[in-house]
Amino acid sequence: MMFGYGGFDMGSGAFEILFPTVFIIVIVGFIVITVKGIGTWNKNNHSPRLSVSATVVSKRTEVTHHRHANAGDATGAHGYSTSSSTWYYVTFEVESGDRMEFSVTGFEYGLLAEGDIGKLSFQGTRYLFFERGE
Repeated sequence: MMFGYGGFDMGSGAFEILFPTVFIIVIVGFIVITVKGIGTWNKNNHSPRLSVSATVVSKRTEVTHHRHANAGDATGAHGYSTSSSTWYYVTFEVESGDRMEFSVTGFEYGLLAEGDIGKLSFQGTRYLFFERGE
């Protein structure tokens, strides 16, 4: 028995092949991202906490926008709502001339200014704090 919908023949077997393939790709992607995140977290936890003299050389933000269908309706028949997320980054330069960029909170981002000099404390790729003065 053939079932048609909008010109797509459901009996052709394409759906039976495509759906499990996409499902597996999504699950594998989720697993890879989770394992990488746990690996980074573990590596940071096992890294020494360091405090070095540093200067704030730049700041930047990254804003992402998201559209969500209202009332759980994926067609958008009930309209959409939007939300956004902002990520904050600060780049520090240490005495050797090396630069390191860290993700920071919005509060910390607001406290730091380009040209600030002080002690940067970090653990692996994890920003801990910055103390002005020298």
